Parts: sequence; structure tokens; C-alpha cells
Amino acid sequence: MNHINKIEHLGIAVKDIDAANDLYEKLLGVAPYKQEEVASESVITSFFKVGESKIELLASTDEAGPIGKFIAKKGEGIHHIAFDVDDIEKELERLEKEGFQLINKVPKSGADNKLVAFIHPKSTNGVLIELCQEKK
Repeated sequence: MNHINKIEHLGIAVKDIDAANDLYEKLLGVAPYKQEEVASESVITSFFKVGESKIELLASTDEAGPIGKFIAKKGEGIHHIAFDVDDIEKELERLEKEGFQLINKVPKSGADNKLVAFIHPKSTNGVLIELCQEKK
């Protein structure tokens, strides 16, 4: 049984969503297929699809929000790697038993019609990991 199916997307923190959309549209040769605000996370997201791969741009709507803090500390760049899973609750349970430090023990509603949960970078060599499950 697969626990993790594939890389769902790479999340990239950006200061200016419009400028970043223009840049990635030129780079990838496609326009974003979706832009949405996730008010609970103080973020505007923009998604690009290239083949089987997706890129999520994340711009903060509040300097005190998670992306605002990340950019203040580390600057723009890769913020997280998201993995697609079939059963996010079972996967969180499995990973916690394996010793991973969970940021979210209960999945929450995220962008792009997903349930999401994060694993703390302290337990994954400094990389923030997001688990995603398509909402049914």
C-alpha cells in the first residue's frame, strides 16, 4: 500500500503575487490555472500546472502570517514540498508513530480543494512537508 502517492506541488514564497505570476508565466509558458485567498493562513495562492507537476506561489496578506514570517526570516524561495496521499488521517497517524513532529495532528481545509496538514521541518532535515488529500 502506498503511503505517499507523488509530489503534489512545490510551494514557493513570494513577496508580490502579481509580479511572481508574470515571472512564472514567462518561465513556464502557461498562465496560472487558479488563484485564491486562504484567509485562515493569511495567504494568496496561485497555482501553475506543467505536465504532471504543480507549482504553488504563496504571498502573504499579513506580515505576521506564516508566509510573511517565512519571507522576513529566509526571503523568497521554496517554502514547502507537498505530497499527495489517499488517507491523510491514517498518514498523519503513521508518521507520528514513526517519530515525525506534526504541526497539524488534524487536517484542515487548504487551497485547491485539499485537506492539508504539515510536518515540522525540525523532523525532516529542515524541509516543511505538507500532506494533501483531495476533498471528496
